[in-house]
Amino acid sequence: WFDPMKRSLNNKSYGYQIVKDVTGSAPTKLIERFELRPGDCSANRVWDDCATDRERSELSQIDRDIFIGSTEWYGWYIFVPKEHKVISPPVYMGQFNQWPATSRPAWMFITNAGGYYLDPHLSNQKYSKLIDKTDLLGKWNKIEINAKWSKYGDGFFRVYVNGKLSVNFKGKTAGVTKLFFKYGIYRTH
Repeated sequence: WFDPMKRSLNNKSYGYQIVKDVTGSAPTKLIERFELRPGDCSANRVWDDCATDRERSELSQIDRDIFIGSTEWYGWYIFVPKEHKVISPPVYMGQFNQWPATSRPAWMFITNAGGYYLDPHLSNQKYSKLIDKTDLLGKWNKIEINAKWSKYGDGFFRVYVNGKLSVNFKGKTAGVTKLFFKYGIYRTH
């Protein structure tokens, strides 16, 4: 469960829609659909995607109220169409960002040629493969996160994929005192 969300640096009508599930296999009748086209960039008073070679269609938590010291559960389903084109660099599809917004994200979820990965920005860990490409494209997958947010070594970040523990990180999970979640499609460089 996330707090109320708002569009982030993209107001194209096709960029975000709530539509009926056309797959017939979603866990709900209505789903969120994101689309990103070349040149879909924008700016606000804090950040300029166009000037920094970025494009996105994302939703962002309105209240940035993930605080250091809290232990939380998060979850979502993801569906990547079979016709999804892999590009380089990878496409980001979710991020636990840090506040202020100029801080580096703490954790990001990406797709690349191999599948769906966790990109840990705060540790020396390498990407963790969460879902292989053969199980990602054209299928619904459930992602659940159990996190203890900490700037010290007593934090944890656990990722469950379709009910199975995939990542069990222990250590520093944040670098600032507030975080917020964003999801959708985000391309950079």
